[in-house]
Amino acid sequence: MKKLIIGVLGAILVSSVALAEDKVVEMTFSHDLPTHHPLHAEGFQIWADSIEADSNGTLKIGFYPAGQLGKAEDEYDLAKFGIADFVWANPGHTPGKFPIIALGELPFFIKDGIGGTKAFNEWYAAYKDSEMGDVKFCIVHLHDPGTLHSRQEIRGPEDLKGKTIRPANGTIGRLIKSLGGSSVQVGPSEAREVLERGAADGITFPWRSISIFGMDDVVPYHLDMPLYVTNFIIVMNKKRYESLSDAQRAVIDNHCNPEWAAKMVAGWVAFDSEGKRLFKENPEQHVVEPTVEELARWKAASAFLLADWKQTATAKGLDADAIYNAFVERLEAHDAKF
Repeated sequence: MKKLIIGVLGAILVSSVALAEDKVVEMTFSHDLPTHHPLHAEGFQIWADSIEADSNGTLKIGFYPAGQLGKAEDEYDLAKFGIADFVWANPGHTPGKFPIIALGELPFFIKDGIGGTKAFNEWYAAYKDSEMGDVKFCIVHLHDPGTLHSRQEIRGPEDLKGKTIRPANGTIGRLIKSLGGSSVQVGPSEAREVLERGAADGITFPWRSISIFGMDDVVPYHLDMPLYVTNFIIVMNKKRYESLSDAQRAVIDNHCNPEWAAKMVAGWVAFDSEGKRLFKENPEQHVVEPTVEELARWKAASAFLLADWKQTATAKGLDADAIYNAFVERLEAHDAKF
């Protein structure tokens, strides 16, 4: 035991010396959220500060928020081509590009943001290199289940006929289309304008986050059901990662795991959970609770999406059933399956 302790202490000392000798590397992090979003202050910033501290100040991360470096749908490519070192991206903004991770977009599938985030990282670890091998994949995280917020009351799936909705991802967009609606795809920062001028009748979005973007006075009706979650990823430019020292890469690796993913999203989950309560208490907001029958109709209307996902995955040479069953097993282990 004494030799083991000495060995561990020696490894830590060697690592600390190595980090102290490393050159300072200043890196960029691009995302399309405003800085007052809880994910920035209570997630990204804490994560970046921890990386700087653990690297003895040799890894510094500067942020470019609110889409300064590119549109939301371009974030992944910003990292791929080295325009930014790190990015926060929504794979659902590029439908069809990442078929495996798209499984997490299925409606009425995941019921908990933190448990779902842990399960997602554990499950996707087996597929990340084959699907996102052109970047250094770090983490995937969710939010607490989002829902449909609309200008007028919508209760059942039949109410979407003729409506234009800004979907959270391509999967929700297909659901809307199947029900006779249409989609308009814009980033969160542009969504309020689209809703305000009547170019969209509603938006699928996390609960309290619509207040951050000033949409709560435009869409006062909120459907109380766990419609969907969005899969967000943090990835890094591969050449930048490979250019770091062994000790610095170890610091990055230690911040790319299920534990950090859950820690990063915890503040946002709590923020949005509080949003539902605030809306229920606000007489100007209307939280619509679907009946058991209405919820069953929503689930039945969206059932085709799993069959379609399996068909698409199989056509790409993937074992769809094995991938799906592995995900369900991890969700159930974290009590996150709806």
